[in-house]
Amino acid sequence: MYLKKLQLVNFKNHEEATLMFSSAINCLVGENGSGKTNLLDAIYYLSMTKSAFGNTDLMAIKHEAQYFSIIGHFEDTDEYKVVCSLKQGEKKQLKVNSSLITKTSVHIGRFPVVLIAPDDIAVIKEGSEERRRFFDTTMSQIDAEYLEELIKYNRYLKQRNSLLKQFYEKNYRDLDLLATYSEPLVQCALSISQKRKEFILNFKPLFNSLYNELCNDKEQVTMAYVSYVDQPDFEAIFKKQQAEDLRLQRTTVGIHTDDYDFLIGSHPLRKIGSQGQQKSFLVALKLAQFEIIKDYKNSKPILLLDDIFDKLDDARIKQLLTMIANERFGQLFITDARPERTKALLKNLKAEIATFKLEFGQTLQDTSFDNKV
Repeated sequence: MYLKKLQLVNFKNHEEATLMFSSAINCLVGENGSGKTNLLDAIYYLSMTKSAFGNTDLMAIKHEAQYFSIIGHFEDTDEYKVVCSLKQGEKKQLKVNSSLITKTSVHIGRFPVVLIAPDDIAVIKEGSEERRRFFDTTMSQIDAEYLEELIKYNRYLKQRNSLLKQFYEKNYRDLDLLATYSEPLVQCALSISQKRKEFILNFKPLFNSLYNELCNDKEQVTMAYVSYVDQPDFEAIFKKQQAEDLRLQRTTVGIHTDDYDFLIGSHPLRKIGSQGQQKSFLVALKLAQFEIIKDYKNSKPILLLDDIFDKLDDARIKQLLTMIANERFGQLFITDARPERTKALLKNLKAEIATFKLEFGQTLQDTSFDNKV
């Protein structure tokens, strides 16, 4: 599966653009702020139906425009035209080959993508929400049932929390009504927790192997899934917390409080890991995400590398380039603010390389960089 053609209208700083891509390596070069990352986000939108950077859909509409449109032409054994569009005051629309997609869970995973971006370091440095989002994004692309359960859980959680606030504000309680949200919430939590537990068992050895490959076995790293729900008496714990939930007006235990411990040796990575170790851990996480999606889908995801060369030292860049040279990945997109660096790093690769030069919303194909197999 690869993205053959991308068309944008009023998407972020791109008023209008049409790009034809290589099925191998595509380099997007230009100064910071020229729109390189926005092109990657447009590709991410086509796969995941939303921005990779937590922005609202309305923020993706170009300033003073009334709508945005992203059209992607994907090619595999068949051809697919994916259209994602939004008009001011209307609901976002997603179509595949002219068929309207009404449930995101049906679409996510059909055109898998993995993004490595500078802000991803938050997965290691910030709170548990970032780590849950990473694993949820991965699992949602390979397990539609997991995504459905997660959507249901978040709906029940929102409704239950809203009810808890109503009880507090109106000074009354209806515990039978509360149970109608609590019981399905618990069942969803148990299902999701079991899937997360099983997933991490498969993910860990793959991650460890990739980290060692990047770092030449310099240190031992691991991870662990941490959850209240992963206990035999979780239902009793949940009921016991009901009084506290009523007092605090929110659900205090569940899979929305899960975390994943990232360790170097036996110590927390975010506390004692060097900047280089944390970056290597992050890249290994993302490459393991790529590999596990590839294994489950029997197809290589599109890999988006945003300013990756700025974030790794020479030794780790060399290892990553070795992986690329060995055709480990499928279609690859690389952004860089330094065109000469990209050209130097990729010049010896025996692969087709298409390079696009961006100048603040304008995109030109720069044939001086092209490699032909």
